[in-house]
Amino acid sequence: MYSQKMYELGTVRSVIRELFEYGKQRAAKEGADKVFDFSLGNPSIPAPQSVENTIMDLVKNGDPIQLHGYTSAQGDASVRQVISDSINRRFGTKLTADCIYMTCGAAASLTISIHALAEAGDEFVTFTPFFPEYRVFVEGANCKLVPCKTDADFQIDFEELDRCITPHTKAIIMNSPNNPSGVVFPEESIEKLAQVLRAKSNEYQHPIFLITDEPYRELVYGGVTVPYVMNYYEYTMVCYSYSKSLSLPGERIGYIAVSNQMTDWQDVYFAVCGAGRMLGYVCAPSMMQQVIARNVDQTSDISVYEKNCKLLYDALTSYGYHCVRPDGAFYLFVEALEPDANKFSDRAKEFGLLLVPGDSFGAPGYVRIAYCVTTEMIERSLPYFKQLADTYR
Repeated sequence: MYSQKMYELGTVRSVIRELFEYGKQRAAKEGADKVFDFSLGNPSIPAPQSVENTIMDLVKNGDPIQLHGYTSAQGDASVRQVISDSINRRFGTKLTADCIYMTCGAAASLTISIHALAEAGDEFVTFTPFFPEYRVFVEGANCKLVPCKTDADFQIDFEELDRCITPHTKAIIMNSPNNPSGVVFPEESIEKLAQVLRAKSNEYQHPIFLITDEPYRELVYGGVTVPYVMNYYEYTMVCYSYSKSLSLPGERIGYIAVSNQMTDWQDVYFAVCGAGRMLGYVCAPSMMQQVIARNVDQTSDISVYEKNCKLLYDALTSYGYHCVRPDGAFYLFVEALEPDANKFSDRAKEFGLLLVPGDSFGAPGYVRIAYCVTTEMIERSLPYFKQLADTYR
């Protein structure tokens, strides 16, 4: 009558969304000032003024047929050219418009990329901790997700990676800056990863792709640099979203960039086009494509996130919490104060603190705290974090 698998996905929300919905219900009952919702990675800072100005100009002065009509399935050619030019200018690549596929955000980018590569029996390796929906995306393509444990600082453990890669490995899914840890993989790790993947590709006589999930690329602090992976490894596909850099998560706009340094890259791009067609992800929102074309190098004021990060990290560590200091994104991944992070999260609710258990991220014993909230809310929450810690003394 219907798919049991889809029924299960529809009736069981992700733990992140469950907490978000719980927070709304509790706020309605007890008052918003008594709920400190750190569950959802929803930007709290506005998009740049230039984005609003562009939207207003397009609505008032643009051609309504072009503005609201279909573009090419893979996106407007002029928009894709602007994006490829921007990538080339910033990172020294030589991409063309025909390397870019416009998407409805990073989720669509990842889902399309995985389906473009997936064949029966394939495995996709990802580093822990990882965004939980990776499992849904990979299993939705009838493939297997293989979590690869990282070291104590959430950096790549290459001995563990060697054990995880097999003849069935089709791709590595990498997320840097990482959700949920905020860690950035440095250049030396990317160089070594590229060496490992070339060696394994030669050993198994097929390319192992690298899918890099980059919605947090611009959200880095303290002079940290995020290597552009395409410059280090030829079989790279970049999945990007403007949800975080431009604070536009609800507009669902992003892209896939296929490296033109890989052998038969055009065939891979056509597979991306085919996967987009099969999944119904064609013609990303027309107006937002035009908005991106005019704001391609803009970012929101991320200094707020850096301020929030320092405030929260310094306070929590002074209360006895432990976590790796993040390089970017807008999350702290904190060790729970008891082995069971779900029980710790439940106890935190008693203080109005909504913290996401790390089990679904592949890292039991941790909780994720999204600090993309107002600084004022963080300041109000700090006494409750201390009270929570005091219950474990």
